Amino acid sequence: MYTLFIANKNYSSWSLRPWVLMQALGLAFVERLLPFGQVTEGLTIASLSPSGRVPVLEHQGLKVWDSLAITEYLAERHPQVWPAESAARAYARCAAAEMHSGFAALRNDCSMNCGVRVRLRQISAALQSDINRLDQLWQQGLSRFGGPWLAGSAFTAVDAFFAPVAFRAQSYGLSFSATSTAYLERLLALPAMQQWYAAGIAEPWRDLSHEQEVTAVGEITTDLRQ
Repeated sequence: MYTLFIANKNYSSWSLRPWVLMQALGLAFVERLLPFGQVTEGLTIASLSPSGRVPVLEHQGLKVWDSLAITEYLAERHPQVWPAESAARAYARCAAAEMHSGFAALRNDCSMNCGVRVRLRQISAALQSDINRLDQLWQQGLSRFGGPWLAGSAFTAVDAFFAPVAFRAQSYGLSFSATSTAYLERLLALPAMQQWYAAGIAEPWRDLSHEQEVTAVGEITTDLRQ
């Protein structure tokens, strides 16, 4: 059995990626949630993870950290993690890797905070460039492989890597093309995504640094958290 260690569902975009992938594909796992800055059953994120970050997957005595490494570890055991067709699989891996290493302005200006709605003070040129590139990347996959998911008819790891963007777009009111907006709506409607969102807004914890990231860039107009 896999054990997946994650942090707050309201904030942790990195945790969301393997969690939603495993949940959507029906890969059984035990979830262990360690809130930022807290000790849970004697564990902290720093003490558990070799990098001091989440997520971490434990399986058969091994620890696998980093969302991309976890994805590849799972793909060695479950072929449905990546698309079966070679061109779709190549696109999926490239797009996931680009998301994993890029889009710095999106990460900095629109940190994930599922339970709030925010009016940004401005959309910087760098953020708009990231939005435009995401739009281009999604339209490329959807048009080439026929949808409704980025690499074809099945939800795969590439969709999981963009799942946090769907929550960011919802929280910050980011504008995309009609094709990309419909794709984001499909992501948000996914049962696994709805389950994550419901749990995220029900969490009692508030992490000051994550809250400050939001108020540094905009005004919270609605807070849907308990």
